[in-house]
Amino acid sequence: MPSVTHDDAPLLADLMPWSVAPIRLGRGWPTAPDAATLKARWDALVKAEVPDRETLFEPSRSRTLHSAVSQLPGQSSGTEKLIRATGPCPEPVRVLHAPFDEQWLIPDHRLIDVARPELWRVADERQIFVVETAGAPGPLLLASSVLPQLRPGRVRPLYRRPAAEEPNLAPGLLDHLATHLGHSPTPADVLAWTVTTARPGLAVPLTRDPELWSRGVELGHRVLWLMRRNGDRPKLPGGRRPYVRAPLPPLPLTLHYDRDEETLHLDEGRISPVPPGSWDFEVSGVRVLEEWFTSRTSESAEPGTLAAIRPTTWQQTWTSELLELITVLALLAELRPQQEQLTVTDPITSAELRKAGVLPVPEWTRRPASVLDHHEEGPEGQFALI
Repeated sequence: MPSVTHDDAPLLADLMPWSVAPIRLGRGWPTAPDAATLKARWDALVKAEVPDRETLFEPSRSRTLHSAVSQLPGQSSGTEKLIRATGPCPEPVRVLHAPFDEQWLIPDHRLIDVARPELWRVADERQIFVVETAGAPGPLLLASSVLPQLRPGRVRPLYRRPAAEEPNLAPGLLDHLATHLGHSPTPADVLAWTVTTARPGLAVPLTRDPELWSRGVELGHRVLWLMRRNGDRPKLPGGRRPYVRAPLPPLPLTLHYDRDEETLHLDEGRISPVPPGSWDFEVSGVRVLEEWFTSRTSESAEPGTLAAIRPTTWQQTWTSELLELITVLALLAELRPQQEQLTVTDPITSAELRKAGVLPVPEWTRRPASVLDHHEEGPEGQFALI
């Protein structure tokens, strides 16, 4: 992590004051690495008779087949009780299921114990969700363009409203930074600096040094681009790319890394080059590539459950995702030394921000904004009153 000469760095919780606890599904089957599996699971649920439907659903204290709930903001799932539900599966959406692992979710409020509607209301193509991890080893913060559902860390949207309106930043922070830096940083610049410099305990040292700020922000934007995987597919140094060197089996069950040959073995299938930094990359002490692979090949689901409905063969899209993930992790690993060498000097302290009136933040900044600009359907087709 960046070194700093003081212990009065402001906390992320003050710089980005609005945060939301993570989504809690309550059951695993509404998510999967492929959308077709979710549609098959939904079909099995709605075609089942009571009481089989209830067993398949896996009821909890928050959700049963008789729960009456509203639609998720921006989604068009039904609102009749699941005991009577028929018809096709609501169109699955992409979510961040685990670190660097985008999967699919059935966006139906009736299936989710705690869905956090306030996050769904601000999710759009310009939003960036910041997710706190459980700590080292690995990055302290992740960034995602899609809704995160991974636990246990809190979620901090960069913007409090859709269309990148009203940044989720301490009021006055941008102006205070502009006074010292000689230019007005954007909310995305502040986020880039934050993911680059955040320290254990989620303190974020700030600087009034324009050159240092510029270097940190440039590095942070690179980190954000890799984490969000927006735009062009990244390449390894020298233009290298990992390729499938030996065909992958129909459904590989073992994963092994050969460090000397920089080769990833999926049973008898082979992918290379896979730099050591990619294989060693961890988030909260868990190796990302292993967790990603296990979520697509594990046979731990109990027979007869909806979770047991899963692909019987390896999906071609998974190969493409894996090749890109290998590259992303390798490039992020290469950026770590630069992040660690970024020494924060001429700091802007919490005491200074308090003297300037930036801190403490007003209580309203810790609550969601009122963003309801259209009707949301409530239980049994009634309009939701918010």
